[in-house]
Amino acid sequence: MKQVTTKPVVAVGRYTSPDRMVSLVKNGVLDMIGAARPSIADPFLPKKIEEGRIEDLRECIGCNICVGWDHMLSPMRCTQNPTKGEEWRKGWHPERIPGKASDDRVLVIGAGPAGLEAARAAGQRGYNVTLAEAAEELGGRVARESLLPGLSAWSRVRDYRVHQIRQMVNVEVYPASRLTAGQALEFGADHIAVATGAHWRNDGFGRAHQFPIPGVDKAGVFTPDNVMSGVAPEGPVLVYDDDHYYMGGVIAEKLRGDGLEVTLVTPDPVVSSWTTLTLEQHRIQARLIELGVGIEVNARLAAFGEGVATLECVFTGRPREVAARSIVMVTSRLPDDELYRELAGDPERLSDAGIASLHRIGDCHGPATIAAAVYEGHRFARELGTEPEDIPFRRELTELAAEFALP
Repeated sequence: MKQVTTKPVVAVGRYTSPDRMVSLVKNGVLDMIGAARPSIADPFLPKKIEEGRIEDLRECIGCNICVGWDHMLSPMRCTQNPTKGEEWRKGWHPERIPGKASDDRVLVIGAGPAGLEAARAAGQRGYNVTLAEAAEELGGRVARESLLPGLSAWSRVRDYRVHQIRQMVNVEVYPASRLTAGQALEFGADHIAVATGAHWRNDGFGRAHQFPIPGVDKAGVFTPDNVMSGVAPEGPVLVYDDDHYYMGGVIAEKLRGDGLEVTLVTPDPVVSSWTTLTLEQHRIQARLIELGVGIEVNARLAAFGEGVATLECVFTGRPREVAARSIVMVTSRLPDDELYRELAGDPERLSDAGIASLHRIGDCHGPATIAAAVYEGHRFARELGTEPEDIPFRRELTELAAEFALP
């Protein structure tokens, strides 16, 4: 385009790397870049590039959660920027945050997306924060999921927060430090946030099944957690996706890339149906077809055993069998909240230890999206030392609209 016109050329697309943006402009490929999603993740992106503060950028990860929530007619959300959608309703600024309300100490247990954001935001407020993580590596689920096909950019959720925390002298980080309830109480913290995450179920309980599936308690049944931990199922593998977001398709792609014969089965009419909202469904299904992944839609997993999986048509209940030596259950997750329950189950012990508040945040509170986990971590830090308001859903109204609005 630059060769056929003297007019300024602006491009849009997945330009999320500041290095890529600057290179395109400086090399004369483009005059301007329309960075919509990257500006949602960080509204101060141009200023930070201008000032050379590249590591302070909350780089967009391309997850399209912003698009999905917009399609659901809900307040917009962003995985990287937890203040998105709350600027007017709650007065949350993406860069500024009120100073600490006291000299209380904060203990955050778990350094996944919720724990990292809680520690970062509480540290920005000026609180003395201790962040304890059971694993040697920080990041929780994003550290594991970013190693799956197509999800490498998701590591930015971890990298941005780890970098910010490392600049804070008031935040201490202890990896490889799994805390017991007794150790948490002895820490001397005034506030505890438990962000210990969640795990995938292996019994088949999900959207289409409210009871365990017969036969799945036998050998050969795995979960995404097993696959991400390096466990290799024996083929042919059936990936049962009753979750309908990205994980089923990604696990199928990963196993196919490992050279296994893979069939993805889902009760929905298409693969990864929820990603229709994030504009990814067509690409996901096309990718799996190109890789040679077998696809069975409108089918429930009814039973598993002896190298055979029994499927049922969701409309007629008519059964049929497909070969499967292994099954990966992508159905639903359970919170890893044992530590929280042990602490919450003894209020007197909490009081004796001087604990003013105990919270569970992120997937430990309720397994959901990474965006929801980051939001909960940020909200915990924002509301420390305050009385949380019960803020209803609000929309801006012009004076004329307000005049004629129903009471």
